[in-house]
Amino acid sequence: MSAHKKPIPGTVIFDGEQAMKGYALNKMCFSFNDEDNRKAFVADEEAYCAKYGLNERQREAIRSRNVLQLIAAGGNAYYLAKFAGILGLDMQDIGAQQTGLTREQFQAKLLAARG
Repeated sequence: MSAHKKPIPGTVIFDGEQAMKGYALNKMCFSFNDEDNRKAFVADEEAYCAKYGLNERQREAIRSRNVLQLIAAGGNAYYLAKFAGILGLDMQDIGAQQTGLTREQFQAKLLAARG
């Protein structure tokens, strides 16, 4: 088997480069494990993003609630789930965004795959 796997179109591989690019974003999302931090973020998103040193691309993705842009900006799905939770979203909502489907279409796709 080749050391380099064939890329999957539309998929961002979370590797060392992505980890470095998304360090501040993922650190901020990890902070959402603490309720006080979630409240501070909701109270002033811009200040909270600045506190963690997010770049403009990451901040715009936060403002637009665009999970795909967050992944492209170095976000790790496990940490981004913390951010999505603040918004009342779950992994099925994120999966729907990733596939370009509505939540209902994504759920139907998951059920159909079960057989």
